[in-house]
Amino acid sequence: MRIALLGGTGDIGEGLALRWAYHTNHEVIIGSREPEKARAKAEEYETELDSRGVERKVTGFKNEMAADRADIVVLAVPPYHVADTVETIADKLDEGDVLVSPAVGIKRDDDGFHYHRPGAGSVTEIVADAAPEGVSVVGAFHNLAAARLADLDAELGIDTLLVADDEDAKETVRMLAEGIEGLRALDAGGIANAPEIEAVTPLLINVATNNEGLHDLGVRFQ
Repeated sequence: MRIALLGGTGDIGEGLALRWAYHTNHEVIIGSREPEKARAKAEEYETELDSRGVERKVTGFKNEMAADRADIVVLAVPPYHVADTVETIADKLDEGDVLVSPAVGIKRDDDGFHYHRPGAGSVTEIVADAAPEGVSVVGAFHNLAAARLADLDAELGIDTLLVADDEDAKETVRMLAEGIEGLRALDAGGIANAPEIEAVTPLLINVATNNEGLHDLGVRFQ
């Protein structure tokens, strides 16, 4: 399967790109608004994989071209860019493609980090509202520590929660997620449940900030 990570030069994009390239045979494509940046990061990821004895081709393109080449498009961009990004790539998406949204709205004050719930209800809902007809949306990978994900020496042993209104699309993303060693995907229902999942991320950041040794914590449901 061909996976495009738009914003694949950032933290969560890097972690997912490296893990999929390291643990699976899926084709990994890095997208960015700046194609030169995407190509440079793709080469950087290839070098990291090669140092571990894994010879994989990772390609980099402008976001629109990356989306055009993919079956699964991960919007690894800040929450305030998701709608614009979907609009930019809309005519490159085909019926049956799947958009994956890991973005979370967060604000910070003197007390710590807090969920910044958008007017649509969740960032995942913003993506669903912007998605072209025939393109399904799955919320996933919200609560993962990016640094832990990008460290291929780190064992994961954590869960990611999936929300979608299309069960087939959700199952596709579940299989992709569980292709990453140590990551378990759990069904959390429809997109209406996304706010509760997205709100966990600032909670985890606050716990990590205030407790020594928990800077890369994740969630495991038992």
